[in-house]
Amino acid sequence: MMIKRYDPINSACRKMLHGGDYNPDQWIRTPEIWDEDMRLMKLAGCNAMSVGIFSWSMLEPEEGRFTFEWLDTIMDKLAAIGAFAVMATPSGSKPAWLSRAYPEACRVNAEGVRQRHGGRHNHCRTSPVYREKCVQINTRMAERYKDHPALLVWHASNEYNGGDCHCELCVSWFQRWLKERYETIENLNQAYWSSFWSHSFPDFSYVLPTDKGIHGLMLDWERFKTHQTIDFFNTECAPLRTITPTVPVTTNFMNGSETLDYWAFAKAVDVISWDSYPNWHESKDEIHEAVSTALLHDQCRSMKQGKPWMLMESVPSIPTRGRVKKRKEPGMHLLSSLQAIAHGSDTVQYFQWRKSRGCMEKFHGAVVDHVGNEHTREFREVADVGAALARLDAIVGTSVKPEVAVIQDWENEWAIREGARIYLGENTKYRDECASHYQAFWQQGVPTDVIDQECSLEPYKLVVIPMAYLLRPGFASRIKRFVAEGGTAVMTYWSGVVDSTDLCYLGGIPGDGLREVFGVWEEESQSYYAHESVGIAAVDGNTAGLSGTYKAVDTCSVIHAEGSTVLATYADQYFAGTPAATVNAYGKGRAYYLAARTRDAFIADFYGNLVAELAISRAIAVDLPAGVTAQLRTDGETRYVFLLNFNASEVTVPLDGCYGDMLAGGTVDTRVTLARYGVRVLSRKA
Repeated sequence: MMIKRYDPINSACRKMLHGGDYNPDQWIRTPEIWDEDMRLMKLAGCNAMSVGIFSWSMLEPEEGRFTFEWLDTIMDKLAAIGAFAVMATPSGSKPAWLSRAYPEACRVNAEGVRQRHGGRHNHCRTSPVYREKCVQINTRMAERYKDHPALLVWHASNEYNGGDCHCELCVSWFQRWLKERYETIENLNQAYWSSFWSHSFPDFSYVLPTDKGIHGLMLDWERFKTHQTIDFFNTECAPLRTITPTVPVTTNFMNGSETLDYWAFAKAVDVISWDSYPNWHESKDEIHEAVSTALLHDQCRSMKQGKPWMLMESVPSIPTRGRVKKRKEPGMHLLSSLQAIAHGSDTVQYFQWRKSRGCMEKFHGAVVDHVGNEHTREFREVADVGAALARLDAIVGTSVKPEVAVIQDWENEWAIREGARIYLGENTKYRDECASHYQAFWQQGVPTDVIDQECSLEPYKLVVIPMAYLLRPGFASRIKRFVAEGGTAVMTYWSGVVDSTDLCYLGGIPGDGLREVFGVWEEESQSYYAHESVGIAAVDGNTAGLSGTYKAVDTCSVIHAEGSTVLATYADQYFAGTPAATVNAYGKGRAYYLAARTRDAFIADFYGNLVAELAISRAIAVDLPAGVTAQLRTDGETRYVFLLNFNASEVTVPLDGCYGDMLAGGTVDTRVTLARYGVRVLSRKA
């Protein structure tokens, strides 16, 4: 495995970063708290604090009057304790004076009503005056702190979202974007199939992003919002890049959300960061949450081809999201923090450092509680993470080169939401289906990339393509080439249904030439109620490692094998005896088609066989207990193996050799015991 060690996020600090969102402006009347914060940061092992988020009204309390002195003090205090600033620009929440002076900076809703000041991310991304004001204050910040020793990373805004603005300017820009995309109104009308319901447009000025009856239009509105957000980001970051060209720029993604295409956004940032808020302890076990979180972590690593990323926000105790507000149980904070490191992060950061006294997030988890001291369980567990990270500096910059990729694509997700949900109802569950396939590799300790349809497939032995309802331009051709040249592809039901404007393919599913690659025709598909299931029986002597019977749930497709080999068939319902899983030889490779959503047993058997047959590398060459995963980081010379136990009970894990124990010291061989929610970080020469 050829792999390199990446440079640290900023060469000024070659350590794991640990810290959180720090809002000293909330405590400007009690500066003694600032000194106490510095003491507590050192106790917790924190060395990187995000500052300036939502601070516009304190940095510029009235138009043109800037008050940076308090921030100067904080920057100096951070430098004095050997800590760094992840410096945020304040555009995530504009000050009240700006909304009143320039109402055109406020968003307009779909009914055409301009919104009053309030909340956050309440700005129009297109507004020239808002962009001008952002550039102005960002320029002043960059000029003021460009040489400050505490400046480590620029944190642009905060959690950019895809919030709609329907002002005349946004709609006009959208119409111009459509004209560049389609060139003629005839092309647009054909792409939208807008003759349906007599919705054909005479020219581009008639196209409004409120016609939910045209799925292609709704898709384009989502694409435009991503385009416009990236354009806004580039505009506000231009002075940062000019004045401080060596300081990396990031923004905290929310890739657990479908609001923006973060794969497209990833091209604009220097380092990926995201905000992770799992709902631990919500289910009877932690496996679903662990898998879903791991998938998103791996997606962050994949966005820059393996380059380490930043866990910009997590919570040390209790979040304000989720149905039930349950605190992390003892041990879970260290486990969940090192889970991010295991999947490629070089930081663990929190929202928030010190709890606010008022407003929306006054009860959101924090390192420092309202009591204001270090004598809380949350603080002690944060300090434990700080101590653990201090022992893992050798891992900074290491990564992994997976041989498996699972494709989870935002444009496809939007299309499923707008179009396929009409047909499949509540059983679409696209992200759950992606996570189900990903889990098979997670459980085996197989490093896995999570990519989108525009990524190269060449680095992989195995590519898994769940529910590719929409095919982006060129994707089918790349699948065909990948398989023909010796790759193995797995595609599921309800794939290759529509093109990039949500027009159905003619000539059978999967469309765009994939029917030939997979050797199947999907005739029909239907959903099932939660209490229903359909039996699947393995074909005797099949080559996929399937045996006995399995269950399909939620949705099943009736498919016909057209030259492909049947691996399993349906055991009941009116389509009993028809194929449920097939494999087709195509060129030098193989293409598998799974016609139904299955329970974990089928997925585990199927991918267990494929991993062995394709000799896909694993973090550690042993069978792992259920609920335990092994993840790998390496620089080509040393392998760092993370063993993570998401069970609420102790487990023993066999080893495939002798390792150094990076957290406890000494060496281990033969086996290790993982405590309840326990984690071990092991190392040995490659």
